[in-house]
Amino acid sequence: MKLVFATHNQNKLKEVQLLLPNHITLLSLDDIGCTEEIAETAETLEGNAKIKADYVTKNYGLSCFADDTGLLVDALNGAPGVYSARYAGEQKNDEDNINKLLKTLTNENRSAHFKTVIALNLNNESYFFEGKVFGTISKKKSGIEGFGYDPIFIPKEFKKTFAELPISIKNKISHRGKAIHKLITYLKTIN
Repeated sequence: MKLVFATHNQNKLKEVQLLLPNHITLLSLDDIGCTEEIAETAETLEGNAKIKADYVTKNYGLSCFADDTGLLVDALNGAPGVYSARYAGEQKNDEDNINKLLKTLTNENRSAHFKTVIALNLNNESYFFEGKVFGTISKKKSGIEGFGYDPIFIPKEFKKTFAELPISIKNKISHRGKAIHKLITYLKTIN
């Protein structure tokens, strides 16, 4: 089975490829010749994931899944949330986003969670899968693995940030890993 993952993010693509069974060939937006950046204009993670999956299905006629992820910080009333990738501006710079968050988060309550929503378009139907991971925001960056807010997010029951953990552990406990696991479980039921 061939599936398009609606992303240009090579780090995200690598993470997901490691999780999928061998019978699923994963294609990126680059692989199908989609060079445009699909605008995420919805007010929810679900809405943004659906926009991206629908764009590929409509314009390329391919089965596709897309995700959107947000970091929701309790002391910031759920911010940056749906705006996580562009928290510090439209340039979508991870370093800028982290720096803004650390500067903004002066509260001692550093509780947060990541939420990923996957929208799958397959056989003229749409399906949604969700994953969450709870933890805290560290006071400084630590680690070199991963991407996004990984250097400042410490998952519950761990002492290290996502950027310090091996990808094999991160994929088991992460928001994206949980959502992908639900997607894979569903895909197995139709094969």
